[in-house]
Amino acid sequence: MAATASGRDPIAAGATDSRADSAGTPADAVADLLAEALRTRGGAARQRLADMLHQLGAIDRAVYAAVASVPAPALDRAMRQLSRSADRSRLWLGIAGALALTGPAGRRSASRGVLAIAVTSALVNLGVKTLSGRRRPDRSGVGVPGARQVRMPTSSSFPSGHSASAFAFATAISRDSPWLAVAIQFLAGSVAYSRVHTGVHYPGDTVAGALIGAGAGQAVSSVFDRALARRALPRRP
Repeated sequence: MAATASGRDPIAAGATDSRADSAGTPADAVADLLAEALRTRGGAARQRLADMLHQLGAIDRAVYAAVASVPAPALDRAMRQLSRSADRSRLWLGIAGALALTGPAGRRSASRGVLAIAVTSALVNLGVKTLSGRRRPDRSGVGVPGARQVRMPTSSSFPSGHSASAFAFATAISRDSPWLAVAIQFLAGSVAYSRVHTGVHYPGDTVAGALIGAGAGQAVSSVFDRALARRALPRRP
């Protein structure tokens, strides 16, 4: 990644300015893309907002570099394994299968969760990721320890699909399984953090993924509730 046209220094090793370079490669952060769009429109208010967005992008990259620079050998293996367990939503599908064995409420909860994952995955992977074009972090540039690394995906970095699926599932099952909701939300947050710890996402990617997932999970649950309500209505003779 190149330094900015103004020549200012990167915030940390490997955390460089994310505006598009002279070759026209995609900007690193969605915040930077929005900021550049605002700058072209002119106006003092838009300029201030553009500055704020650029600064948020810089903070995002700085936090990523800070996490990479802190030795955490006690966490490295656990975060690597947790991140891998959530590949292709295997972790959540396993929990859904266990829930389905607990009775009618568990089956409803599992159905909500799996449907929420399906909708969210399509939204993120077929929609948002194709539009954002954010490059993956430079793990070697910031020195992410090899002991904590997992395979680097080839898709766009923004938003985190793992985080989106995690929070979609956690939000959806809370309707029928409130006793499990707190534990699953904590697990979802841990999966989101594991994606930063292993170096495959910036923090902003996981936050955005969590927000998208929670929103999609809530929407799917609402539609699911309406469908159940219609089925419960007495049939007309």
